[in-house]
Amino acid sequence: MTEVVAALIWDKNRFLACQRPENKARGLLWEFVGGKVEHGESFPQALIRECKEELDVTISVGDVFMEVTHEYPDLTVHLTLFHAKIVQGTPKMLEHNDIRWITPEEIDQYDFCPADVVILEKLKAEYTK
Repeated sequence: MTEVVAALIWDKNRFLACQRPENKARGLLWEFVGGKVEHGESFPQALIRECKEELDVTISVGDVFMEVTHEYPDLTVHLTLFHAKIVQGTPKMLEHNDIRWITPEEIDQYDFCPADVVILEKLKAEYTK
């Protein structure tokens, strides 16, 4: 099983969604910023590194929002989504095809990775009016 961390980053009532590069597995699907935990890293360390590599931002990692295990045809991921805040920098597209700030009400307009579906349902339930 592959350990994956991701960040739920808010800007007022919108959260950051990132579109995967076309040439990667699940290309052009939307996701939360993050990635695989490397050997010897804590989950927060991995998330801080991934946000720096992918968006050129420094984040502070908060509490866990949700954990999900999902089986893709090519791998099984255990995804831990953390609340996070940007403490330095403005998100840049260093790896993604696109990045957008979206509201929970707009989630259904985006095609997210299957592992994120359960998380998105919780987001809609907790944050839509």
